[in-house]
Amino acid sequence: MVSRRSDTAQDDPQTEPRRRRSSTYAGVRDVARLAGVSTATVSRVFNRPESVSKDIRRKVLDAADTLTYIPHNGARALSSHRSQTLGVVIPTIQNSIFAEQVEHLQARGAELGYNLVVKLAGFDKDRELEQVRELLRNGVDGIMLIGADHRPELYRLLEARRIAFVNTSVCDPASPYPSVGFDNAGAMARMTRHLLSLGHRRIGVLAGDIEGSDRVRLRLDGIEQALAEEGLELPDHRLIFSSYSMADSRASCRELIRRDPNLTAIICHNDVQAFAAVLELQSLGISVPDQCSVTGFDDLEWARHLVPALTTVRVDWGRMARLATDALVAQLDEKDFAHTTQVDADLVLRDSTAPPPDA
Repeated sequence: MVSRRSDTAQDDPQTEPRRRRSSTYAGVRDVARLAGVSTATVSRVFNRPESVSKDIRRKVLDAADTLTYIPHNGARALSSHRSQTLGVVIPTIQNSIFAEQVEHLQARGAELGYNLVVKLAGFDKDRELEQVRELLRNGVDGIMLIGADHRPELYRLLEARRIAFVNTSVCDPASPYPSVGFDNAGAMARMTRHLLSLGHRRIGVLAGDIEGSDRVRLRLDGIEQALAEEGLELPDHRLIFSSYSMADSRASCRELIRRDPNLTAIICHNDVQAFAAVLELQSLGISVPDQCSVTGFDDLEWARHLVPALTTVRVDWGRMARLATDALVAQLDEKDFAHTTQVDADLVLRDSTAPPPDA
Protein backbone atom coordinates (compact mmCIF):
# COMPACT_ATOMS: atom_id res chain seq x y z
CA MET A 1 0.00 0.00 0.00
CA VAL A 2 2.77 2.42 0.89
CA SER A 3 4.52 1.66 -2.39
CA ARG A 4 1.38 2.32 -4.42
CA ARG A 5 0.80 5.65 -2.68
CA SER A 6 4.39 6.64 -3.45
CA ASP A 7 4.01 5.70 -7.11
CA THR A 8 0.78 7.64 -7.33
CA ALA A 9 2.44 10.70 -5.81
CA GLN A 10 5.27 10.53 -8.33
CA ASP A 11 2.75 10.48 -11.19
CA ASP A 12 0.57 13.20 -9.66
CA PRO A 13 0.89 16.30 -11.89
CA GLN A 14 0.29 18.51 -8.83
CA THR A 15 3.79 17.62 -7.62
CA GLU A 16 5.39 18.93 -10.82
CA PRO A 17 5.31 22.64 -9.86
CA ARG A 18 7.20 21.82 -6.65
CA ARG A 19 10.02 20.27 -8.68
CA ARG A 20 10.09 23.34 -10.97
CA ARG A 21 10.34 25.73 -8.05
CA SER A 22 13.44 23.96 -6.80
CA SER A 23 15.32 24.55 -10.06
CA THR A 24 18.27 26.96 -10.23
CA TYR A 25 17.94 30.32 -11.97
CA ALA A 26 20.63 32.31 -13.74
CA GLY A 27 22.42 34.96 -11.69
CA VAL A 28 24.53 38.04 -12.28
CA ARG A 29 27.70 35.99 -12.80
CA ASP A 30 26.01 33.91 -15.51
CA VAL A 31 24.91 37.05 -17.37
CA ALA A 32 28.38 38.60 -17.02
CA ARG A 33 30.05 35.43 -18.33
CA LEU A 34 27.76 35.19 -21.38
CA ALA A 35 28.04 38.92 -22.18
CA GLY A 36 31.81 38.95 -21.62
CA VAL A 37 31.68 41.76 -19.06
CA SER A 38 32.19 42.13 -15.32
CA THR A 39 29.45 41.63 -12.76
CA ALA A 40 29.81 45.32 -11.89
CA THR A 41 28.92 46.21 -15.48
CA VAL A 42 25.83 44.02 -15.33
CA SER A 43 24.81 45.79 -12.14
CA ARG A 44 25.26 49.21 -13.75
CA VAL A 45 23.15 48.21 -16.76
CA PHE A 46 20.19 47.40 -14.52
CA ASN A 47 20.73 50.07 -11.87
CA ARG A 48 22.22 53.00 -13.79
CA PRO A 49 21.73 52.27 -17.51
CA GLU A 50 22.71 55.80 -18.52
CA SER A 51 26.26 55.14 -17.25
CA VAL A 52 26.85 52.29 -19.74
CA SER A 53 27.39 52.56 -23.50
CA LYS A 54 24.58 51.40 -25.77
CA ASP A 55 26.66 48.54 -27.20
CA ILE A 56 27.57 47.13 -23.78
CA ARG A 57 24.02 47.64 -22.55
CA ARG A 58 22.69 45.70 -25.54
CA LYS A 59 25.12 42.80 -24.94
CA VAL A 60 24.10 42.55 -21.30
CA LEU A 61 20.37 42.77 -22.02
CA ASP A 62 20.66 40.15 -24.78
CA ALA A 63 22.50 37.84 -22.40
CA ALA A 64 19.86 38.43 -19.73
CA ASP A 65 17.10 37.61 -22.24
CA THR A 66 18.87 34.42 -23.29
CA LEU A 67 19.22 33.29 -19.68
CA THR A 68 15.77 34.62 -18.67
CA TYR A 69 17.56 36.59 -15.97
CA ILE A 70 15.56 39.15 -13.97
CA PRO A 71 17.23 41.32 -11.27
CA HIS A 72 15.95 40.70 -7.76
CA ASN A 73 14.69 44.06 -6.58
CA GLY A 74 14.36 42.91 -2.99
CA ALA A 75 18.02 41.99 -2.77
CA ARG A 76 19.02 45.20 -4.50
CA ALA A 77 16.92 47.24 -2.09
CA LEU A 78 18.59 45.61 0.90
CA SER A 79 22.07 46.39 -0.40
CA SER A 80 21.40 49.90 -1.70
CA HIS A 81 18.63 50.99 0.72
CA ARG A 82 16.66 51.90 -2.41
CA SER A 83 13.62 50.22 -3.92
CA GLN A 84 14.15 52.01 -7.27
CA THR A 85 10.44 52.83 -7.10
CA LEU A 86 8.65 56.14 -7.37
CA GLY A 87 5.07 56.77 -6.28
CA VAL A 88 2.47 59.19 -7.60
CA VAL A 89 -0.85 60.11 -6.00
CA ILE A 90 -3.37 61.51 -8.49
CA PRO A 91 -7.05 62.41 -8.02
CA THR A 92 -8.40 60.19 -10.81
CA ILE A 93 -7.50 58.47 -14.06
CA GLN A 94 -10.82 59.45 -15.65
CA ASN A 95 -9.34 62.82 -16.63
CA SER A 96 -6.76 62.30 -19.36
CA ILE A 97 -4.42 65.01 -18.02
CA PHE A 98 -3.60 62.77 -15.06
CA ALA A 99 -3.26 59.70 -17.25
CA GLU A 100 -0.84 61.62 -19.47
CA GLN A 101 1.26 62.62 -16.48
CA VAL A 102 1.43 59.02 -15.27
CA GLU A 103 2.49 57.85 -18.73
CA HIS A 104 5.38 60.33 -18.90
CA LEU A 105 6.37 59.80 -15.28
CA GLN A 106 6.63 56.09 -15.90
CA ALA A 107 8.58 56.54 -19.14
CA ARG A 108 11.06 59.00 -17.65
CA GLY A 109 11.39 56.93 -14.51
CA ALA A 110 12.20 53.84 -16.57
CA GLU A 111 14.93 55.77 -18.38
CA LEU A 112 16.46 56.54 -15.00
CA GLY A 113 16.04 53.00 -13.66
CA TYR A 114 12.87 53.47 -11.58
CA ASN A 115 9.52 51.68 -11.47
CA LEU A 116 6.23 53.45 -10.77
CA VAL A 117 3.39 52.84 -8.31
CA VAL A 118 0.16 54.80 -8.89
CA LYS A 119 -2.40 55.63 -6.18
CA LEU A 120 -5.77 57.37 -6.56
CA ALA A 121 -7.05 59.88 -4.00
CA GLY A 122 -10.31 61.04 -5.57
CA PHE A 123 -9.82 64.75 -4.66
CA ASP A 124 -9.99 63.68 -0.98
CA LYS A 125 -7.15 64.94 1.25
CA ASP A 126 -7.69 62.31 3.93
CA ARG A 127 -7.61 59.57 1.35
CA GLU A 128 -4.52 61.14 -0.21
CA LEU A 129 -2.75 60.98 3.17
CA GLU A 130 -3.62 57.30 3.52
CA GLN A 131 -2.38 56.58 -0.01
CA VAL A 132 0.94 58.26 0.83
CA ARG A 133 1.23 56.12 3.96
CA GLU A 134 0.62 53.04 1.82
CA LEU A 135 3.34 54.10 -0.61
CA LEU A 136 5.76 54.50 2.30
CA ARG A 137 4.81 51.07 3.63
CA ASN A 138 5.69 49.74 0.18
CA GLY A 139 9.10 51.40 0.42
CA VAL A 140 8.97 53.93 -2.44
CA ASP A 141 11.98 56.23 -2.75
CA GLY A 142 10.14 59.37 -3.87
CA ILE A 143 6.60 60.67 -4.37
CA MET A 144 4.97 63.04 -6.88
CA LEU A 145 1.90 64.90 -5.61
CA ILE A 146 -0.71 66.98 -7.44
CA GLY A 147 -1.03 70.54 -6.14
CA ALA A 148 0.45 71.92 -2.93
CA ASP A 149 -2.58 71.98 -0.64
CA HIS A 150 -2.14 68.78 1.38
CA ARG A 151 -2.78 67.79 4.98
CA PRO A 152 -0.10 69.15 7.36
CA GLU A 153 0.33 65.57 8.58
CA LEU A 154 1.34 64.54 5.07
CA TYR A 155 4.16 67.08 4.93
CA ARG A 156 5.30 66.17 8.45
CA LEU A 157 5.36 62.49 7.51
CA LEU A 158 7.43 63.02 4.36
CA GLU A 159 9.90 65.30 6.13
CA ALA A 160 10.25 63.00 9.15
CA ARG A 161 10.94 60.03 6.86
CA ARG A 162 13.21 62.15 4.64
CA ILE A 163 11.31 61.08 1.54
CA ALA A 164 11.98 62.91 -1.72
CA PHE A 165 8.80 64.54 -3.05
CA VAL A 166 7.65 67.22 -5.45
CA ASN A 167 4.37 69.09 -5.91
CA THR A 168 3.12 69.48 -9.47
CA SER A 169 0.51 71.57 -11.34
CA VAL A 170 1.42 74.56 -9.15
CA CYS A 171 4.39 76.89 -9.14
CA ASP A 172 5.16 78.88 -6.00
CA PRO A 173 8.74 80.10 -5.43
CA ALA A 174 7.77 81.23 -1.92
CA SER A 175 6.75 77.72 -0.86
CA PRO A 176 9.18 75.73 1.30
CA TYR A 177 8.36 72.65 -0.79
CA PRO A 178 9.72 71.83 -4.26
CA SER A 179 7.31 72.26 -7.16
CA VAL A 180 7.12 71.78 -10.92
CA GLY A 181 4.07 73.43 -12.43
CA PHE A 182 2.50 76.51 -13.93
CA ASP A 183 0.89 79.80 -12.94
CA ASN A 184 -2.78 78.86 -12.56
CA ALA A 185 -3.88 82.37 -11.58
CA GLY A 186 -1.90 84.03 -14.36
CA ALA A 187 -3.24 81.68 -17.02
CA MET A 188 -6.86 82.21 -15.99
CA ALA A 189 -6.34 85.96 -15.74
CA ARG A 190 -5.17 85.97 -19.38
CA MET A 191 -8.26 84.00 -20.39
CA THR A 192 -10.54 86.47 -18.58
CA ARG A 193 -8.77 89.45 -20.17
CA HIS A 194 -9.36 87.85 -23.57
CA LEU A 195 -13.11 87.75 -22.92
CA LEU A 196 -13.08 91.29 -21.58
CA SER A 197 -11.22 92.48 -24.69
CA LEU A 198 -14.02 91.01 -26.82
CA GLY A 199 -16.52 93.13 -24.88
CA HIS A 200 -17.94 90.59 -22.40
CA ARG A 201 -19.09 91.93 -19.05
CA ARG A 202 -21.74 89.39 -17.97
CA ILE A 203 -19.41 86.46 -17.33
CA GLY A 204 -20.30 83.29 -15.42
CA VAL A 205 -17.84 80.78 -13.94
CA LEU A 206 -18.17 77.01 -13.73
CA ALA A 207 -15.54 75.97 -11.15
CA GLY A 208 -14.38 72.70 -9.66
CA ASP A 209 -14.60 71.68 -6.01
CA ILE A 210 -12.59 74.28 -4.11
CA GLU A 211 -12.27 72.01 -1.06
CA GLY A 212 -10.27 69.42 -2.97
CA SER A 213 -8.06 71.55 -5.18
CA ASP A 214 -5.84 74.56 -4.63
CA ARG A 215 -5.75 74.93 -8.42
CA VAL A 216 -9.45 75.87 -8.32
CA ARG A 217 -8.76 78.62 -5.78
CA LEU A 218 -5.81 79.95 -7.79
CA ARG A 219 -7.80 80.03 -11.02
CA LEU A 220 -10.62 81.89 -9.29
CA ASP A 221 -8.06 84.38 -8.01
CA GLY A 222 -6.91 84.96 -11.59
CA ILE A 223 -10.47 85.56 -12.83
CA GLU A 224 -11.27 87.99 -10.02
CA GLN A 225 -7.96 89.82 -10.52
CA ALA A 226 -8.65 90.40 -14.23
CA LEU A 227 -12.22 91.52 -13.52
CA ALA A 228 -11.03 93.91 -10.80
CA GLU A 229 -8.67 95.56 -13.32
CA GLU A 230 -11.81 96.62 -15.20
CA GLY A 231 -13.68 97.65 -12.07
CA LEU A 232 -15.83 94.52 -12.16
CA GLU A 233 -16.67 91.80 -9.63
CA LEU A 234 -17.74 88.17 -9.83
CA PRO A 235 -21.11 88.06 -8.02
CA ASP A 236 -22.06 84.89 -6.17
CA HIS A 237 -24.95 84.08 -8.49
CA ARG A 238 -22.57 83.86 -11.46
CA LEU A 239 -20.30 81.31 -9.77
CA ILE A 240 -21.12 77.62 -9.35
CA PHE A 241 -18.86 74.90 -7.94
CA SER A 242 -19.31 71.51 -9.54
CA SER A 243 -17.69 68.12 -9.84
CA TYR A 244 -15.96 67.40 -13.14
CA SER A 245 -18.50 64.83 -14.31
CA MET A 246 -20.41 65.59 -17.49
CA ALA A 247 -23.79 65.23 -15.79
CA ASP A 248 -22.97 67.58 -12.89
CA SER A 249 -21.29 70.09 -15.18
CA ARG A 250 -24.28 70.20 -17.53
CA ALA A 251 -26.65 70.67 -14.59
CA SER A 252 -24.43 73.46 -13.20
CA CYS A 253 -24.33 75.21 -16.56
CA ARG A 254 -28.11 75.03 -16.75
CA GLU A 255 -28.33 76.55 -13.25
CA LEU A 256 -26.00 79.40 -14.26
CA ILE A 257 -28.29 80.28 -17.15
CA ARG A 258 -31.35 80.05 -14.90
CA ARG A 259 -29.75 82.49 -12.47
CA ASP A 260 -28.70 84.92 -15.21
CA PRO A 261 -30.25 84.31 -18.65
CA ASN A 262 -28.26 87.24 -20.06
CA LEU A 263 -24.80 85.73 -19.54
CA THR A 264 -22.64 86.21 -22.62
CA ALA A 265 -19.66 84.06 -21.56
CA ILE A 266 -18.89 81.10 -19.27
CA ILE A 267 -15.37 80.39 -18.01
CA CYS A 268 -14.90 76.71 -17.15
CA HIS A 269 -12.12 75.39 -14.95
CA ASN A 270 -11.29 72.52 -17.28
CA ASP A 271 -12.10 71.23 -20.75
CA VAL A 272 -14.52 68.55 -19.52
CA GLN A 273 -16.70 71.20 -17.89
CA ALA A 274 -16.42 73.34 -21.04
CA PHE A 275 -17.53 70.42 -23.23
CA ALA A 276 -20.51 69.88 -20.94
CA ALA A 277 -21.34 73.59 -21.03
CA VAL A 278 -21.29 73.68 -24.85
CA LEU A 279 -23.61 70.65 -25.01
CA GLU A 280 -25.99 72.10 -22.43
CA LEU A 281 -26.14 75.54 -24.04
CA GLN A 282 -26.85 73.96 -27.42
CA SER A 283 -29.61 71.83 -25.88
CA LEU A 284 -31.14 75.04 -24.49
CA GLY A 285 -31.10 76.61 -27.96
CA ILE A 286 -28.25 79.00 -27.07
CA SER A 287 -25.70 79.34 -29.87
CA VAL A 288 -21.98 79.06 -29.01
CA PRO A 289 -20.29 81.51 -29.46
CA ASP A 290 -22.86 83.80 -31.15
CA GLN A 291 -24.96 84.13 -27.99
CA CYS A 292 -22.60 82.79 -25.32
CA SER A 293 -18.85 82.16 -25.43
CA VAL A 294 -17.31 79.20 -23.57
CA THR A 295 -13.70 78.64 -22.48
CA GLY A 296 -11.87 75.65 -21.02
CA PHE A 297 -8.52 74.75 -19.48
CA ASP A 298 -6.10 71.85 -20.32
CA ASP A 299 -6.38 71.60 -24.13
CA LEU A 300 -7.41 67.96 -24.18
CA GLU A 301 -6.91 66.19 -27.51
CA TRP A 302 -10.57 66.49 -28.51
CA ALA A 303 -10.80 70.23 -27.71
CA ARG A 304 -9.71 71.20 -31.22
CA HIS A 305 -12.28 68.80 -32.73
CA LEU A 306 -15.26 70.05 -30.75
CA VAL A 307 -17.83 72.06 -32.73
CA PRO A 308 -17.14 74.86 -32.17
CA ALA A 309 -13.45 74.21 -31.46
CA LEU A 310 -12.67 75.13 -27.86
CA THR A 311 -10.76 78.20 -26.69
CA THR A 312 -8.67 76.92 -23.79
CA VAL A 313 -5.31 76.94 -21.97
CA ARG A 314 -2.64 74.53 -23.14
CA VAL A 315 -0.28 72.93 -20.61
CA ASP A 316 2.50 70.51 -21.56
CA TRP A 317 1.56 67.90 -18.96
CA GLY A 318 4.11 65.42 -20.27
CA ARG A 319 7.01 67.85 -19.91
CA MET A 320 5.86 68.75 -16.42
CA ALA A 321 5.83 65.08 -15.38
CA ARG A 322 9.29 64.45 -16.84
CA LEU A 323 10.73 67.48 -15.05
CA ALA A 324 9.10 66.33 -11.81
CA THR A 325 10.72 62.92 -12.23
CA ASP A 326 14.11 64.54 -12.75
CA ALA A 327 13.60 66.61 -9.60
CA LEU A 328 12.76 63.49 -7.57
CA VAL A 329 15.77 61.53 -8.81
CA ALA A 330 18.08 64.52 -8.27
CA GLN A 331 16.96 64.65 -4.64
CA LEU A 332 17.60 60.93 -4.25
CA ASP A 333 21.06 61.26 -5.79
CA GLU A 334 21.74 64.33 -3.60
CA LYS A 335 22.33 66.49 -6.66
CA ASP A 336 21.36 70.12 -7.17
CA PHE A 337 17.91 70.74 -8.65
CA ALA A 338 15.64 73.73 -9.18
CA HIS A 339 13.44 74.25 -6.12
CA THR A 340 10.72 75.71 -8.37
CA THR A 341 10.32 75.00 -12.08
CA GLN A 342 7.65 76.76 -14.12
CA VAL A 343 6.25 75.30 -17.34
CA ASP A 344 4.25 77.31 -19.85
CA ALA A 345 0.47 77.65 -19.81
CA ASP A 346 -0.50 79.14 -23.17
CA LEU A 347 -3.78 80.68 -24.28
CA VAL A 348 -5.19 78.85 -27.32
CA LEU A 349 -7.82 80.88 -29.18
CA ARG A 350 -10.34 78.91 -31.22
CA ASP A 351 -13.97 79.20 -32.30
CA SER A 352 -15.87 78.96 -28.99
CA THR A 353 -15.26 82.64 -28.14
CA ALA A 354 -16.51 85.72 -29.99
CA PRO A 355 -17.76 89.22 -29.14
CA PRO A 356 -21.08 89.28 -27.23
CA PRO A 357 -24.24 89.70 -29.34
CA ASP A 358 -24.77 93.29 -28.17
CA ALA A 359 -21.17 94.39 -28.89
